[in-house]
Amino acid sequence: MATSYTKHPLSCIDQLDLLKQRGLCIDDDAKALHLLQHISYYRLSGYWYTLLEEPKVEQHFKSNASFQTAFKIYCFDRELRQLVLGEIEKIEVAVKSQMIQVLSQGFGPNWYADPARFMNHKNNHTKTLEKLLDDYKHSREDFIIAFKKTHADVPPPGWVIMEIASFGRISSLYADLRGGKSKRAIANHFGLDDSSFASWLHCIGYLRNICAHHSRFWNREFRLAPQVPQHPSKIWLQNYAATNRAYFMLSMILYFLQTINPKNTFNEKFSKLLGKYPNIDSKAMGFPVTWQSERLWSDQVMAVDWVD
Repeated sequence: MATSYTKHPLSCIDQLDLLKQRGLCIDDDAKALHLLQHISYYRLSGYWYTLLEEPKVEQHFKSNASFQTAFKIYCFDRELRQLVLGEIEKIEVAVKSQMIQVLSQGFGPNWYADPARFMNHKNNHTKTLEKLLDDYKHSREDFIIAFKKTHADVPPPGWVIMEIASFGRISSLYADLRGGKSKRAIANHFGLDDSSFASWLHCIGYLRNICAHHSRFWNREFRLAPQVPQHPSKIWLQNYAATNRAYFMLSMILYFLQTINPKNTFNEKFSKLLGKYPNIDSKAMGFPVTWQSERLWSDQVMAVDWVD
């Protein structure tokens, strides 16, 4: 049964005093106060949670816990999200491109609106189509405005509407596509079967939202657990403990990059980030001790000349 919320708001100065009472070491009061004012106690609490003694519900910090340590974890997480978001952009653009090419050539420019192309048309696809057309109706992008002026009452072709489609929209479109040669061709381009590809798109869209809304990433147990690919055609993991931890999620991104940007430096960027924050425990992200010996995280496939 729900209970009433009885806590009263505290000023930042009172929050600082409370942290000290609970045993958190604060070397620089002015800096800590500034961070509480500009990041917030509640957001930072997700990063000092790991510094609490058991049982954590009693809110007592370990003897060596410091505000600076919690802030460093926060900084690592922020930089990790920025790194992930940049790579997800490449995946989103590449997936859109493949869907445009394969489905437009196979079924015409308005494939996305054809109910014959989709399963559960009156359920998932109808809703997705309504949202796509609403996005188109309200878009203020210059190329959309120009298209409407020239083709006032004509539905936009797939290559136009996909440019304003969110990751969630393209994930839904792909998931609801009827199975067949075209659906397999899109997934196979990225080295996956169509079922795993649909699962991974859904999860990457979820990751994108986490990063875009500045939510905690590094030691999270993600709500979605992506499907383990069957017979992946590119280098993949040999060892992992769970599919809903950061290690598996970051490995998915690295797997996609083998196709999209074979000369990517994601591995080096991530390793450099870990080196910048030596107190970060990679095991908290689901990384096995042997992760650096995995071919996926060590090999560099030199297939094309590409600037990262």
